[in-house]
Amino acid sequence: MTKKPRSHTLKRMVGYILEDKLRCVLVVLAATLATVCMVLGPKIMGQATNALFEGIISKMLGAMGIPADMPKDQIIEMMKQHGLDSMTGMVSSMDIHPGSGVDFGKVAVILGITGCVFLGTVLLRWLQGWTMTRLVTNAVYRMRRQIEDKLDRLPLNYFDRVPRGEVMSRTTNDVDNIGQTLQQVLGEFVFAVFTIIGVVVMMLTISPVLTLVSLIVIPVMLLVAYIIIRKSQPFFFRQWTATGEVNSHVEEMFTGHMVVRAYGQEEQTKQEFERRNAELYHSAFNAQFIAGLNQPATMFFSNLNFVIVVVVGGLKVLSGQMSLGDLQAFTQYSRQLSQPLGQLSSMATILQSSLASAERIFEFLDEPEEEPDPAHTKDIEDVKGLVKFDHVKFSYDPAEPLIEDLSLTAKPGQTVAIVGPTGAGKTTLVNLLMRFYEIQGGAITIDGVNTREMSRHDLRSHFGMVLQDTWLFDGTIRDNLVYGVREGKTISEERMLEGARATHVDEFVRRLPQGYDTELNDETSELSQGERQLMTICRAFLSDPDILILDEATSSVDTRTEVLVQNAMNELRKGRTSFVIAHRLSTIRDADLILVVNHGSIVEQGTHDELLAKGGAYADLYNSQFANGGAIDED
Repeated sequence: MTKKPRSHTLKRMVGYILEDKLRCVLVVLAATLATVCMVLGPKIMGQATNALFEGIISKMLGAMGIPADMPKDQIIEMMKQHGLDSMTGMVSSMDIHPGSGVDFGKVAVILGITGCVFLGTVLLRWLQGWTMTRLVTNAVYRMRRQIEDKLDRLPLNYFDRVPRGEVMSRTTNDVDNIGQTLQQVLGEFVFAVFTIIGVVVMMLTISPVLTLVSLIVIPVMLLVAYIIIRKSQPFFFRQWTATGEVNSHVEEMFTGHMVVRAYGQEEQTKQEFERRNAELYHSAFNAQFIAGLNQPATMFFSNLNFVIVVVVGGLKVLSGQMSLGDLQAFTQYSRQLSQPLGQLSSMATILQSSLASAERIFEFLDEPEEEPDPAHTKDIEDVKGLVKFDHVKFSYDPAEPLIEDLSLTAKPGQTVAIVGPTGAGKTTLVNLLMRFYEIQGGAITIDGVNTREMSRHDLRSHFGMVLQDTWLFDGTIRDNLVYGVREGKTISEERMLEGARATHVDEFVRRLPQGYDTELNDETSELSQGERQLMTICRAFLSDPDILILDEATSSVDTRTEVLVQNAMNELRKGRTSFVIAHRLSTIRDADLILVVNHGSIVEQGTHDELLAKGGAYADLYNSQFANGGAIDED
């Protein structure tokens, strides 16, 4: 798959945020008003400083005997006479009244206004944060929903080639990382941008020259931040790729931990984990270390900028070109400017982690999907069960053909058994019948309707399936048994109990303290593997399918239980077309038609007695199985 540019990933990720336009507008509005309040604060506080300083100077001049109504130019001359030449420039820009002292009432009013402005900033920031939280949460919710929908549309070959742990890592860890980083970054990003704009405007109103001096270091700061970001990018991507590899390994070893222990592979497993974990450690360390350099670099340039502003601004105050209150306000603005610039550069490094996760998620969302159902689909109201494979062609790999020209017919109500050596293509036939994979030639029909003209949902609703591997989900036994009941239908308690008794599930469920309300999960030890298999058989029984597929359904039950289950299966198969993939050939002696498959082709077909009489491939399989007293290897 062609890798998209990082800018494309960022644009696509922001697109999830922009879908909620109303909240986006509210965030921008709250950030704008909060910025206005924040940048006005230092300016107003500067007025309080001026009022205090002017009051102190006025009282000092009164103590010198200067009359209150003396013009300012005469006051400056008297100050020169008293040896206060250094203060004359500063006094020339003040509003002084000799002898009046500090107007504390005016100072109190100014401080009260400042407090209200800062309180407004806090409230608006809270509103912005609350709205941004909802915005990001909704965006992540939509992303998770798309991922869930994508899982249903991916072909089986995707899950054949991608480890489950990797899929889980992309759909959980990477999504969580995006949610956390967006929550951390976006709100501050909006506020930081508006703060920079507002602060620069206020700085220009105080002193354009000093503003220019203050902005000199910013290009250097941004250049350093850009270099750090570029260096950290590949490490963040590798970090989340390595996270997926570690998760995949852990999931695989956890699933097969009994096999690992049985073969004494604990040490090799540990070594492989250490290797992958070390890769994750080094990539995460490098990513975080390089990104961490941004903060001290920003602080250095921020402090350098502050020193330059104080020195140049102090000279301007002494020369009377700027008031002390304006210098105080400007230094605060200088700090306020450095802070969001530092935040932006830090956000950019943090964002690399989010972009790395986003790339992995978008790769997943862009995976080729199953061929869509036709616009106008057909369905079968009353399924008779006539199934035909008409010159079917299929291969998993175009370079290695599997099924080149296969034709067969299963008549309504027939039980068709499929046997053959490992890798012969037995399970493949079932997968093609249910459209888990798409055929490359020929046609498969049910009652004369091409399965490709049916929607997958409608097609599969006519099937009941029992696989070699049992699958039970977290929930009660009752929930698991009725899982296969078709949408819109209900099943009575008596009907469920009838099915449980027929498949011998009721026998062991009654022995459990909570009976059918027993909760099942991955750690459940109350049920044996054979009992779990019986539950999946009961599930198929209760689904009342039109066509039945049994993929070695009795492989996990003992010989005695097998006989009981076979009787139940015989009842279940009555009046239904059934496909039985069998390794124990003793279980399919009564099949109406037995297909011997090898290399994707039907090499023999007939009844059990007919095939034994031929003395061909089926007879060899049958005789070798019972001669060795064992079962054929499983697919």
